[in-house]
Amino acid sequence: MDGFTHLTVESAECGAPAVPVEVAASYRARTRGLLGRDGIEGVMLLTPAGSVHTFGMRFPIDVAYLSRDMRVLAVRTMSPHRLGRPRPTARHVLESAAGAMARWGLRAGARVRIRPVVSGPG
Repeated sequence: MDGFTHLTVESAECGAPAVPVEVAASYRARTRGLLGRDGIEGVMLLTPAGSVHTFGMRFPIDVAYLSRDMRVLAVRTMSPHRLGRPRPTARHVLESAAGAMARWGLRAGARVRIRPVVSGPG
């Protein structure tokens, strides 16, 4: 279900902030992703997803590939107009502004926890 929620990084030190999440679970929302935006506060969760591209993007992004159990498989920074390598074991992808994931302690091996989704406006 598309909507809004928050995530926390389990491996981050105590007191790590809850990060705002925009969930893109429908085909339409996943296809649109961050295209046409000038930035993002927090992250976008694409689910299900195993790869991304940045064609048409206006800013560089951090991409985290997540397993079925929400463990981070890899984190990459992608410039606009690039095609990401598919990750066959990834079931979800997080996208944020470049540099944000490092500030949150989100790295390979970490597990993220996502609160239940609250439906978005509309």
